[in-house]
Amino acid sequence: MEAKPSSMTKFDLPTQLINVFHQEILDEIFNPAIELNSHVIEDSQPTLFSLDLNKVLDWLQTHEYPKSLEKEPCQTPVLLYVPKFSLKHLLFHYDGTTDSARIIHKFLLLFEDLIKESKATIISPSFIPKSRSKEEQDIIQKISSATKETSFIKFNFMRIGDFWSYAVQHDCTLLVTTKTYQQELSNVLFDFYKGELWDDQLSFYLSL
Repeated sequence: MEAKPSSMTKFDLPTQLINVFHQEILDEIFNPAIELNSHVIEDSQPTLFSLDLNKVLDWLQTHEYPKSLEKEPCQTPVLLYVPKFSLKHLLFHYDGTTDSARIIHKFLLLFEDLIKESKATIISPSFIPKSRSKEEQDIIQKISSATKETSFIKFNFMRIGDFWSYAVQHDCTLLVTTKTYQQELSNVLFDFYKGELWDDQLSFYLSL
């Protein structure tokens, strides 16, 4: 049996629910439900953990209160995917911080071969200081270069529910955001999941 990465010990949920990927750049055969163990360099660090959102929801409902997915968030991104996983319309959350920019850069590198035909929407707060404007423009340019169509809007969203609501209303298929929302996302999933997904096309990419 293949040894699981040590970073997986930081998860609260059962490790058998977690798929591990080591590719620096995911290729066209990527399926979040199927691990690719070929060409994995020994002792290489994982580049992505993927979890079936349906199974995560079922796991959350076995507890009396919403639990975070990770006891301590690790540097490896987490993809919570729905059965109809798609990269057709990406929703990027840029909050004006260097950490947020790094999350987006990491995603663009990992998925660069899979998002060339994707539509992208970037949500950025209106209160970003002028000192961060160059970084913001750099993010917009990089996403525009990596995807087929890009739009940029200003909203002062402060909660994961705000992004989720926007994503559902505008047919987004993947929200790219920070792991600092992880507990809040668990709360939302715990409170509103009643045996079936209220939206079957939105997946979540969480990172640090």
